[in-house]
Order: sequence, then structure tokens, then C-alpha cells
Amino acid sequence: MTQCIGQLGFGLLVGKQVIGEFAGGDISSDGGLMLIAAADRRLGLTRRLAACLGDTRQASKVRHSTAELLAQRVYQIAAGYEDCNDAADLRRDPVLKTAVGRLPRTGPDLASQPTLSRFENGVGRRELWRMAQVLVEAFLAQHAGERPRRIILDFDATDDETHGQQQFAEFHGYYDEHCYLPLLVTAQVDDGPQELLVALLRRGRAHAGRNAVAVLRRLVARLRAQWPGVELVVRGDSGFALPELYDWCEAHGVHYLIGLAKNPRLLALAQPHLEAARAAYRETGEKVRRVHEGRYAAETWPCERRVLLKAEVTAQGDNPRFVVTDLAGDADKLYRLYAARGEMENRIKELKADLAIDRTSCHRFAANQFRVLLHATAYVLLCYLRTGLRGTRLAKAQVGTLQRALLKLGVRVRETARRVWLGFASSCPAQDLWPLLLTRMRAAPP
Repeated sequence: MTQCIGQLGFGLLVGKQVIGEFAGGDISSDGGLMLIAAADRRLGLTRRLAACLGDTRQASKVRHSTAELLAQRVYQIAAGYEDCNDAADLRRDPVLKTAVGRLPRTGPDLASQPTLSRFENGVGRRELWRMAQVLVEAFLAQHAGERPRRIILDFDATDDETHGQQQFAEFHGYYDEHCYLPLLVTAQVDDGPQELLVALLRRGRAHAGRNAVAVLRRLVARLRAQWPGVELVVRGDSGFALPELYDWCEAHGVHYLIGLAKNPRLLALAQPHLEAARAAYRETGEKVRRVHEGRYAAETWPCERRVLLKAEVTAQGDNPRFVVTDLAGDADKLYRLYAARGEMENRIKELKADLAIDRTSCHRFAANQFRVLLHATAYVLLCYLRTGLRGTRLAKAQVGTLQRALLKLGVRVRETARRVWLGFASSCPAQDLWPLLLTRMRAAPP
């Protein structure tokens, strides 16, 4: 058989030639972006974020609205395209165009990389402040009909390594790199998942607890405005062990569970408990973990505070840990509540490994903060999908798994006079989840 021009030969299969050709029509590898767009319409997230931004462009020359630019960038990030350069090809992608609100074939192409770069670099501090508030309001809107008993606010810092001349990037000795040091805050409503509230970019040599009290003050005011009687608990590692944080929490009725760095006085307080744990370990040869409590005051504290003492001995040796708290109750249960903050590491992993929130390669600090908020928005949309998948096999899936299972779907797109047809594969493994997810999103509060 003669191979036609434009065809690709792949040899024989059971006596038949395998032929490929680039003539399949308008096909996209990111069919699941339609779910992201549906979630965004339900939450009104990019629309509300775009409303925070001014637009000084000459109206007669505008080809891409602020809302379209923001949606295009967020949807690209959600699908794993974190770089503006990806828009060079994706601006013509039929599914991305449809998701943003343009017809896949007859509609004009989306914004180019230079247009998106100008967009990112044109945002100011006041606009960023308003955008940050939108993320908090989106969280409150999703839980508007609920009456939570407790909300745990997890504070954490992470390194964001830089590789160029980014403004305010500095060398951090602990991480041994030039970086930014973003502050991330999540909220856990009762026994629910951690939901992102704050993604604040900070200069590289910032203390881990910098801005924590200011951020907490605003969050507490907004949370109590919606739920006056809710119990609020702040949780963080030793980077947030700041007297001003304890003082503020105690003055405003906010509870805290904060890790303490080891020091000679704390180790002396734990010594009797460690000796008992060592003796038990020698008898059994198995790991020993016991939680006790004591009273402790650093020199800068106005009074003694309750400290949880974990006396742990393993084959690797002693592993004491210390947590300061004003919560009442069993010490072991409280320590386990503190230890659950380790789940925050999974949130950071999702943000960095799956959504590249550390893609802060612009020169201007404000532009990099804008990028952080765009990535945070994509994360909120993916978490909204995950919430809608409760009770299914993807209920606890990581963001990377959601991208592969739901977003990275091949689809053929056809535009007719009256309809846009999306032809997904008949063998799609996640096809049973789509109707359930869409139904739950429509029924959920906007």
C-alpha cells in the first residue's frame, strides 16, 4: 500500500498498516478545563477578581477583557501550564477558548504571551489587596449556610527559590538559597479539609511569623462577622512562636497551638519524662511516645503558659517536642490536634509541585504577588472540584491526581451553527464522575 503525503507510517499490526495523520479536526488534550470553567462560574471567582482590577487601556483597542485575561491565565495554571510562554500555543486551543467564553473555531484567539505579561506587570498594591480579600470571601460564601463549631487556622511559611533579579528576593540562611518566603494560611471547618485563605508573598529574609498578627486580625474579624460564636484556633510551628501572637490571641479570645523550639529550660522540664520513656524503651525495644504538660515562661512572656511536652524515644534516640497552648483538655489529645498540622505540608506540596505557585520569575515584586494569587485561585477551583467528589474514589485525591484524572482528557471539538460539541473518549475512566460533579456544583451555594 502506498503511503500518501502527510501520512505517518508506524509499521504493520496483525497484517495491517498503522497510519497516522494530522487531520483529526479540532482536538484538545485538556477537555476537563470545562469543569474548571463550570466551577469558576459557580463561585464567580475570576469575575470577582477581575472586578478588583482597574483597566487604563483605550477601550476601542481592547481585544481581551480583564476578565478574559484573568480566566485564561488561571485556567492554564489549573491545567499545569504555569508559564506565560505557554499561551503562544494555548491561545488557539479550542477547549481553553470555549472555557474562557469564545467560540472554539470562529471566535478570535485568546491573549498572547506579551499581552499576558503586560497584564501581570500592570497590577498595583491596592488591587492586590482587594484580590486577596476575594479569596477569603469565596471561602465564606461556600460555607454560608453552615454553623461550624470550630475553625482551625493553619499558618505556615515556605521557601520560594528565585533564580534572577527579582525585587526583594534575598538570601535565606536556613534554606541556603535566594528566595521569597510566602505566608500561607488555610482554614479547616470542623473536621473538613484545609482550604486556602491567604497566599502572601514576603521578602526573602522575612521572619517566618512576619505579618502573622496583621493577617490573623483581619481573618478573625471577618470570620466572626459571619459566625459570631465560632471557636477559632491558630496552629503553627515554632516559626510562629512570637509573644505578640500569644498576647493578641489571649486578648481577643482566639486559642492557639504553637510549636516551641528546644532550649535548655524546656529540655530540663522534659528530662524526667524522657528518662521514664528511655526506661520503657529499654524494656520493650519498641518506640515509646508519651505526652505530658508543664508550665513555662520565656523571658519576654508576661506570665507562665501551658506547654505540652512530648517525650518520645525511638531507635534513633530521643525526640522531644514542645507546644504552647491556652486550650484546656487532655494533653495527649491536644498534642495530636497539633500534630495534625502536618497535613499542611500536603497543601504546600500541591501548591508548589502540582501548581507551581513558586513560579515567581517577574522582576517586580507586585507582579510576583499577582502570580501567587493567580496560582492560589487555580488551587481554590481544583479544591472546589475535590469537594464535589466527596464519597467517590477521588474524594481525597491530590491536586496532581485530579489534573490527570479530570483535566487531561482528550476531546474533539466541533462548532456548528447552533451548538459546540465536545466529543470525549468513550473509554474515559472518569466519565461516571462528570454528571455527579456537575449536579453537585449546581446544587451547592454559589
